[in-house]
Amino acid sequence: MSVVVTGATGHLGRLVLDSLLDHGIVPSDITALGRRTDTLESYATAGVRVATADYDDPATFDGVFDGADAVLLISSSAIGQRVGHHSTVLNAAKAQGAGRIVYTSAFPGLVVSPEHEATETIIKEQGLPFTILRNAWYIENYSGLVEQARTSGGIIGAAGDGRVAGATRADLAQAAATVLTTSGHEGATYGLTGDTAFTYSELAQVIGDLVGREVTYTDMPTDDYAKALESMGLDSGTAGFLAAADQNIRDGLMAEVTSDLSDLLGRPTQSLKQGLSA
Repeated sequence: MSVVVTGATGHLGRLVLDSLLDHGIVPSDITALGRRTDTLESYATAGVRVATADYDDPATFDGVFDGADAVLLISSSAIGQRVGHHSTVLNAAKAQGAGRIVYTSAFPGLVVSPEHEATETIIKEQGLPFTILRNAWYIENYSGLVEQARTSGGIIGAAGDGRVAGATRADLAQAAATVLTTSGHEGATYGLTGDTAFTYSELAQVIGDLVGREVTYTDMPTDDYAKALESMGLDSGTAGFLAAADQNIRDGLMAEVTSDLSDLLGRPTQSLKQGLSA
């Protein structure tokens, strides 16, 4: 079968390529799309078809989906521009006769959700067979806290006692590869979470185990947390986004645990400690 992966130059995209190869897909049957294709040199050497594709230049998608049995649309990282970017891919894929769309989405109600929900609607109205993968918050989003806590002995946030059913990119990539290469997923929407949801206090404890010292979590009001992030050098937009995500956690919107991910993997999901140790 032939598979096209958009956003293949990103962390998740490269892990999906690895998983597709592990699933036994012939390298020449995989097309990896992205802007910075120099990061895909090792895949090109292995026989994967690599092509430069720019969301802002629809002509770069001409012909890349011809004969594709499945297309993995990894959501654009450009917040505020995602719907337009995704429409470029979806229009090209349909025009070129792609067999199926698999889309990496998000759970409803989150700060990131509106553009994902709009994309899901476009996919369903377009008429191609589809599968929606609503990916949980990446455990790796907290990797930067490990070295910070090693020095400071603490982490800060605005999540209260809310829980995060986070998952690793590696697990999510393997699940995507399974959906792309096996049957029975048409029309399905999977909520892909880790097996265990954790609080930030528990996150601090795991980080403490990793760095070999006590690490504490200090909870802050959302606005104060955003200001603290700005004082650390983040721009106001990024700081506001991260603070809003923590508010989502406080409100319980990332706490839901499902078995969808472990079912697709055929094993338990990676733990918080495993994700932060990778």
